[in-house]
Amino acid sequence: MKQREGEPFMSAPAFGHSLKGFNVNLLVRNVKAAVAFETGVLRVTLVHQDPDFAVLSHGGTVWMLHADHTYDKHPLSPLLGDGAVRGLGCELRLYDLDPDACEARARAQGYEVLQTSSDKPHGLRECYILDRDNYLWVPGKKI
Repeated sequence: MKQREGEPFMSAPAFGHSLKGFNVNLLVRNVKAAVAFETGVLRVTLVHQDPDFAVLSHGGTVWMLHADHTYDKHPLSPLLGDGAVRGLGCELRLYDLDPDACEARARAQGYEVLQTSSDKPHGLRECYILDRDNYLWVPGKKI
């Protein structure tokens, strides 16, 4: 059941028609907590947030967060229980972000850093950070 009160920031068809290319929709237990991680640690741009839904952006790409409760009629709903494993095998990569700064903020805020910042053979410096929903975020920049 949706928790947002009032009108959405834009109509669903208008937002849907604005999307292009590739997009990611992450199902999260708590939109506010997920936004806090993404804006506080990764320093991405918040476009919109309400209790059910958020839109964030970085480098011209937008993605969405949907609270679990908004998926009550979705085929994934039965898989979203308390022990649900989320994001396994998927890396959410954000380029042109300082991985050392993201790592420091993540550690300061109590997030799990799976791999400390390091230079990789593919010419990028990266680190691996898990958010509270266990999505793996990989901020990186050119060496």
